[in-house]
Amino acid sequence: MSIYEKLKELNITLPAVATPAAAYVMYAQSGKNVFLSGHLAKKDGKVWVGQFGKNISVEEGQQAARNTAIDLIGTLQAACGGDLTRVKRIVKLMSLVNSTGDFTEQHLVTNGASELFGEIFGDAGKHARSAFGVAQIPFGACVEIELIAEID
Repeated sequence: MSIYEKLKELNITLPAVATPAAAYVMYAQSGKNVFLSGHLAKKDGKVWVGQFGKNISVEEGQQAARNTAIDLIGTLQAACGGDLTRVKRIVKLMSLVNSTGDFTEQHLVTNGASELFGEIFGDAGKHARSAFGVAQIPFGACVEIELIAEID
């Protein structure tokens, strides 16, 4: 099944590339690698605010990470000139999880994104990953994820 067929089967519509919130670009390419800037979790079109260990559950966080992955795929499509079939591999994700000091399940939150990349890209979606707990993320977002992909 193609990437686009998989997106359709999952009822995923890719968003347009977001406007940067500060002095950066949403993606940059160096050689065959594309580096996507951090994308904030959104719910109903607005930043999904919350802090794990305080007012948001792991299950909600997995959905937040999945939503963030959808936004990342939209940006990746733009970076590929509109053609996701150019993606050779999702190389690495870095996930920042807005957490209290005693919350230790950042890796489970981040699975919401990692699992979606596997569903959509198959073996090419299997990636290296880091998941960090941080004291705060811009705008109070619960999750921020950046991505590195190899394209042809």
